[in-house]
Amino acid sequence: MASVNENQQKLDFVRQIVADDRKSGKWDGRVVTRFPPEPNGYLHIGHAKSICLNFGIAAEFGGKCHLRFDDTNPEKEEQEYVDSIIEDVKWLGWDWGKNLFFGSDYFQQMFDRAINLIKKGKAYVCDLNAEQIRQSRGTPTQNGKDSPYRNRSVEENLDLFERMRKGEFPDGSKTLRAKIDMAHPNFNMRDPVMYRIVHASHHRTADKWCIYPMYDWAHGIEDSIEKITHSICTLEFENHRPLYDWFLDALEIYHPQQIEFARLNLTYTVMSKRKLLKLVQDGRVWGWDDPRMPTICGMRRRGYSPQAVRNFCDKISVNKFNSTVDFALLQHCLREELNKSSPRVMAILNPLKVIVENYPEGKVEYLDAINNPEDPSAGTRQIPFSREIYIERDDFMEEAPKKFYRLAPGREVRLRYAYFITCTNVIKDSAGNITELRCTYDPATRGGDAPDGRKVKSTLHWVCAKNAIDAEARIYEHLFTKENPDETGEGQDFTAFINPNSLKVLNGCKIEPYLKDAKPLSRWQFERLGYFCLDSDSKDGKLIFNRTATLRDEWAKIKNAGI
Repeated sequence: MASVNENQQKLDFVRQIVADDRKSGKWDGRVVTRFPPEPNGYLHIGHAKSICLNFGIAAEFGGKCHLRFDDTNPEKEEQEYVDSIIEDVKWLGWDWGKNLFFGSDYFQQMFDRAINLIKKGKAYVCDLNAEQIRQSRGTPTQNGKDSPYRNRSVEENLDLFERMRKGEFPDGSKTLRAKIDMAHPNFNMRDPVMYRIVHASHHRTADKWCIYPMYDWAHGIEDSIEKITHSICTLEFENHRPLYDWFLDALEIYHPQQIEFARLNLTYTVMSKRKLLKLVQDGRVWGWDDPRMPTICGMRRRGYSPQAVRNFCDKISVNKFNSTVDFALLQHCLREELNKSSPRVMAILNPLKVIVENYPEGKVEYLDAINNPEDPSAGTRQIPFSREIYIERDDFMEEAPKKFYRLAPGREVRLRYAYFITCTNVIKDSAGNITELRCTYDPATRGGDAPDGRKVKSTLHWVCAKNAIDAEARIYEHLFTKENPDETGEGQDFTAFINPNSLKVLNGCKIEPYLKDAKPLSRWQFERLGYFCLDSDSKDGKLIFNRTATLRDEWAKIKNAGI
């Protein structure tokens, strides 16, 4: 039976290839994809696009997707990264079942197939070092030069390669190279390196190997062994596809189809794992899971939901050309999802005390509040009200301009779910700073409008002072001030554009008591203030909230303006 996507009129070009292959019976109707991360860093939003594409296609076309770690570089890979990648892919909602693989599981098969190429006269051991190889490759307008070791005999190459495996030679002293064409217009085909000597312990194979395969050699063999049908890569591997094909054809083994798509670029963000690692190592962020980072673990800690990330990946679709997506679109997808799923609560980030003078002292009453107007099944909660409350300091002005409709001396406003109050007096300290307000309330307006029909122009959120919980709020801006921080001037690097105001910490916030038992990473809408997530650092009764997003949707504004 055809899947939903196969019945759609318009598919992205990758899904169209898969649909056509299914229709023609290619691969016997099988669909097997793979997500092949290198465990040398934490995954970011760009990887999420690839994860959702590979796992999504497998789910939509009744196939399966493998999670495979291309762990061929022991100097940069760690078990920590393996664990984090597994957690991130699971968090996004994808399941690989029993199909968890490691490139290192195939080291012996890769070695045996390298022997096969040597015996065919299509690979040789080269004594040139990395710089000499680079220089011998030529230029786009000049052919490369054959290595002086290119014509070694099969017997000598077999002997040297076996001795490389046994650890007889130092790092960098020899490589195994494919014998293709030093005059090829594609640099990747100019006798590429297949193996290099690295005397380093591997996080899975320990010291069993001291030669390690290059990615271009390992990639196709891994795909072949696992009987992948569609090997989906990002666009930078397009020039590597002829080499992918050459290796598999030369080995005469099962040959998947490599397909390339454009990677994700996001404004005000860097996606290079090398650059993200530099931010961590230089202490410019707290770590890989800093909520300002584009890493999946950072986004999780900030309060992004898996569904929001998946919706974003669906919305940006898949194409063949590089482009940059506005960060506002990601936040738009986030707001759409959180608006439906996040309970509403009231919190005060910059408290100003209000004393309701005509409210009975010592009395506390409980008012009904709606948990989520988008979800009737979320029900209601009880919020306490008493003589002393807190409002946002920004919701009061002693000398209010014409279009300021919130609280001011002599003005009446509505308190959300509570009463109308009127400001009667302003209390200041010796320095002239406002310390509290004195107000009166109208008991007849409990939870609704005034019986006499009078109207107010503003409704304020508030928190009962007697029952409020102290909390800390962390307010985030973009980590970079420049839309494309990768575009640097002479003598600059991307860190020149780090935003010094990317984090603002607000202490002394007041939160309604409903959040007393909130769980780490739970998401909430603070009414009128934005979406917040309880940080995983919250402990011993100290609540720390990360602002996930504001309520204002910049993407909707951009779309409406036709930008």
